[in-house]
Amino acid sequence: MRALVVEELKADYAGCVVKEIPTPEPGPGQVRIRVRAAAVNFPDLMQTRGEHQHKPEAPFVGGLELAGEVDKLGPGVTSFAVGEAVVCGGRGGFAEFALVPVEGLRRKPANLTFGQAAGYPVAYLTAYVALKRCADAQPGEWVLVHGAAGGVGLAAVDYARLLGCKVIAASASDEKLAVIAAEYDVDATVNVTGGFRERVKEITGGRGADVIYDPVGGDVFDESVRCIAFGGRLLSIGFTSGRLPVMPVNIALIKGISLMGVRAGEYGRQFPRKGRENNEAIWKMAEDGLVKPRVDAEYPLSEWRAAFETLAQRKVVGKTIIRPDL
Repeated sequence: MRALVVEELKADYAGCVVKEIPTPEPGPGQVRIRVRAAAVNFPDLMQTRGEHQHKPEAPFVGGLELAGEVDKLGPGVTSFAVGEAVVCGGRGGFAEFALVPVEGLRRKPANLTFGQAAGYPVAYLTAYVALKRCADAQPGEWVLVHGAAGGVGLAAVDYARLLGCKVIAASASDEKLAVIAAEYDVDATVNVTGGFRERVKEITGGRGADVIYDPVGGDVFDESVRCIAFGGRLLSIGFTSGRLPVMPVNIALIKGISLMGVRAGEYGRQFPRKGRENNEAIWKMAEDGLVKPRVDAEYPLSEWRAAFETLAQRKVVGKTIIRPDL
């Protein structure tokens, strides 16, 4: 089978190559998936350089989210049938076939394409854990979403609207903000270039945002603590800016705000029952057609570098998908 193999950990994806490798055979409790779509996430890019907290040993096949069809069942697997459309996380999505444990499989909602399904779980689980479990965002509250055009940002925009919150979508691109405004009916948009504190205060009638969802960090975090409402909740999702920010404790004291770190997967590991509830909740939203996961573009496996660059160059609105079946 063809696969994108990370043979060495190097900058600029220099250790990555598309090559033929043996098609894996499923063992007990495993299922082989014919991959129809694999989402590209920042951790996928970071793992090619060994910069992510999870460091698989090279050589390995990346691709943390995938959707496809059951191709072959391992011994003892009876809960799925060959040909069923499924979605799962793990590793190995950037290949024509992937082996996954059967307990990690979920049937694909019929109303989602393979691309939508592949890019759904990480983004929407992050948004759910952040806004529902951590911040307990309430109807009518102002939610400022940074990096709103990215996968986890757009999921937060979508889910916050479902919660009945008033949403401010923030990005450094007017073009991306126009797409979000047209497709997601947000209450306001903010271009963060040159600062955004006064604009957020203006939008919220001087109060500031009740909840701030920040996957960016750096300067965006620094300014966010200056436009958050009294008693607000600042959700730290990640640091795509490349700089780890520092919270000024005097501002936290004066404003009575809470800083919450969000790792949706770790939340589920620490609280298994809640973790199962979280997953059931997000997939029910998808099955009921309540959310709108957005695929920005799809690329064949041979154009993996162009797909990676859509994230690295911040060109995407929603999710980028690699299609190994093309």
